[in-house]
Amino acid sequence: MKKQTSIHPAEQDSKIRIQFVGAVKAGFPSPASDFLRETIDLNKYVTAHPDATYYARVDGSSMSNEFEDGDLLVIDRSIPYADGRVVVCFVDGEFTVKRVKIQKDKCLLIPTNTDFPVLEIKEGQELQIWGVVSHVIKKL
Repeated sequence: MKKQTSIHPAEQDSKIRIQFVGAVKAGFPSPASDFLRETIDLNKYVTAHPDATYYARVDGSSMSNEFEDGDLLVIDRSIPYADGRVVVCFVDGEFTVKRVKIQKDKCLLIPTNTDFPVLEIKEGQELQIWGVVSHVIKKL
């Protein structure tokens, strides 16, 4: 039984502003950080092209060296795919996320988890590179 993958358009009407503290030192804290009052709009931060931006949740572990099950991917359909980019693809009727490798006469979809096979797109297979992953949002 095939799973349904939900991909949703990015919403731009959010009014939530989050306090932005700037760079965070991995050493001694700065006393100046008490005076920062800048805010950041995460929608604007992760959405360069609002009409072409979507999000999807990772389901599975084939990319577990980069993404975990449940991570939220921000997908920009206006970014051209290129060798080495992480892309969301529609392959033979199903969505998947993989790193694309373009060779002379081959297109390979590479999982980062070596327990999963590399998918070589063969002649006659349905492949649509749907969009490029531009950001990932993780829960810790």
